[in-house]
Amino acid sequence: MSRKLLLLTSALAASAAFPAYADQAFNRIATFPVATNLPAGVDAATLTSSEIIAATEDGMTLVYSDSPLGAVGFIDITDAKAPKAAGIVKIEGEPTSVTVLGGKIFAGVNTSKTKQEPSGNLTIIDLASKAIDASCDLGGQPDSVALSKDGKFLAIAIENERDEELNEGALPQLPAGNLKIVSLKDGTADCASIRTVDLTGIAAVAPEDPEPEFVAFNEAGEIAVTLQENNHIAIVDAASGKVVSHFSAGEVTLENVDTKKDGALSFTGKVENAVREPDAVKWLDNDRLVVANEGDYKGGARGFTIFSKSGEVLYESGPSFEYQAAAAGHYPDARNKKGIEPEGLEFAQFGDEKYIFVAAERASLIGVYRDTGKEPEFVQLLPSGIGPEGLVAIPQRNLLVTANETDLGEDGLARSHVMVYELGEGAANYPQIVAAPNEDGTPLGWGALSGLAADPKEAGKLYAVSDSVYRSAPAIFTVDTTKTPALITAKTVVTRDGKPAQKLDLEGLAPDGKGGFWLASEGRTDKLTPHAIFNVNAKGEIKEEIAFPAELLAHETRFGLEGITTLGEGDDLTLVMAIQREWADDPKGQVKLLAYKPKDKEWSAVRYPLDKTEKGWVGLSEITAHDGKLFIVERDNLISQEAVNKRLYSVALDGFKPAKLGGELPVVAKTLVRDLVPDLKAATNGYVVDKVEGFAIDTSGEAFVVTDNDGVDDSSGETLFIRLGNIAAVN
Repeated sequence: MSRKLLLLTSALAASAAFPAYADQAFNRIATFPVATNLPAGVDAATLTSSEIIAATEDGMTLVYSDSPLGAVGFIDITDAKAPKAAGIVKIEGEPTSVTVLGGKIFAGVNTSKTKQEPSGNLTIIDLASKAIDASCDLGGQPDSVALSKDGKFLAIAIENERDEELNEGALPQLPAGNLKIVSLKDGTADCASIRTVDLTGIAAVAPEDPEPEFVAFNEAGEIAVTLQENNHIAIVDAASGKVVSHFSAGEVTLENVDTKKDGALSFTGKVENAVREPDAVKWLDNDRLVVANEGDYKGGARGFTIFSKSGEVLYESGPSFEYQAAAAGHYPDARNKKGIEPEGLEFAQFGDEKYIFVAAERASLIGVYRDTGKEPEFVQLLPSGIGPEGLVAIPQRNLLVTANETDLGEDGLARSHVMVYELGEGAANYPQIVAAPNEDGTPLGWGALSGLAADPKEAGKLYAVSDSVYRSAPAIFTVDTTKTPALITAKTVVTRDGKPAQKLDLEGLAPDGKGGFWLASEGRTDKLTPHAIFNVNAKGEIKEEIAFPAELLAHETRFGLEGITTLGEGDDLTLVMAIQREWADDPKGQVKLLAYKPKDKEWSAVRYPLDKTEKGWVGLSEITAHDGKLFIVERDNLISQEAVNKRLYSVALDGFKPAKLGGELPVVAKTLVRDLVPDLKAATNGYVVDKVEGFAIDTSGEAFVVTDNDGVDDSSGETLFIRLGNIAAVN
């Protein structure tokens, strides 16, 4: 093992439980859906976004750029735990970045007709009246705006971004980008003072076509400019407008990383000489700067780097941030060509401590690091909305705010959100479940937990399964709930003939009493995935497959098994399973609970009545037998403010009398045990997530709920592992 990997292994082992410092931690205290800021009369489904975010000097108002809406938005955070919509200012063009000085807002606005004809302006907005005061022509497409520490200058990166459809996105694509420096006079921009800093001829990559991405000032009035596609960084003196130094961002060779989009998390690959291609940049002091190595052209080093302003690498994170994300279930296999894609940065001092905040766009996470002056010290992870882009710290109020740009409202998924975190006493409340690293220090790899079951003998020990997101390595996870956060201690891949089993969509599991498990797989015949029950041994080897009978399959829909539990044992064993939604032979609003006796090979069923819904659909997600009852998770497919039904019901076993298939099936009575929406809201002060997928009761009577994070694909990636307490007190 290399020395670098050995050090990384030690660091990961030490941080496996993600201990934010016991005395203080950042925790999310509020979540603001950007769509609630849409003006009256505008369709609530209108695409909107929060990309770059700033705060007023008193820290009471947030200002963000909303490119798809063509607006600058405002959020009142006088009460940080209850943000309020404060309106928008419509702008002709696409705002790309904002900053605030006193009573003025400065927004970079892209007005380009095409990428071959870039144009843009600096729009000045009066904060009090929310009226546009003036605009300055910038002669190109702005991408980032920064304010000098002394309030004398604005720096604006004029990217003139490349067209990815033109010549396969290859550089050069003129006209070239540049840096604009604007002097500020009487608290506003002096358009006549604009100077252009030529950045051509300095990078080894396409020197004739620099594409400035991000700008930041230090206390000495120097501007750091990242040229992402050119893999270069320039330092410019604001007063003189001269490039005082510049250097290549360099390359990194990454070992033990996941490089394949294959439905499996396998940290065994290698990326040779990945160019960093930095996006955001922040100064740590007058001599050190940190960059987020997103990559947008041919590279991306998956982490962040600290440079001296002369170009010396003082720290390289390598895959360590990515490993932390993977340990928390946030690794995006569907986007792993460039990994978690660190993109945004913030740096601020809270009390005596200096923190670096790194936003991972594809993991939908914020990494918090303590700046030690040498190697940064990992502190914690913060859950964000989808695609965190902008961050702003408000140290005087102990607040951090993130702008999460992705809006998936058209698909019925999460909208763009702004999230507020507070530094306070106590431990971090996220993540709520993590995985210990493998023996070699690489991540165990997990996500998309879709079923939960308790060990039949050991209190505090649970098992979980992953669904079809990880189709190439379906797995059973062992979970130690005596740890906080809960700790995944082992991963057992389900195999057939010695290889990871294919064509499985595991949605439920139950111990079989022999060290193995019964597994429920949700089928889809049109995708050659069978509806079936599998029995596996302790090694995960499939020993038996039980297919659905023909009388069931004749009425199939795409929504199949969503949970499995056991009643009795030995010759009296009955497997009970929940079908998620109605099949073709079910009355509307009723779904089947199936029963199967392995000894007799007999199938039977009852019908379960679903709650009605005005929007979306309602179905079942889990079934667990305990103390004379079947506990059933019933949920709608809605999120955030629209989520209504995330409920735990019970069905008394003395009323569970399944009948043979093909005839009249009895309808069971259900009793509400717990409305889970308040638990989901309170878990981390985020929005209510869609998929409450797992529920289990351990041998001591403690009840647990887990959510499915969809493998971080079109999802925030958050997995909520909620401890409900003793089941006797739950209802």
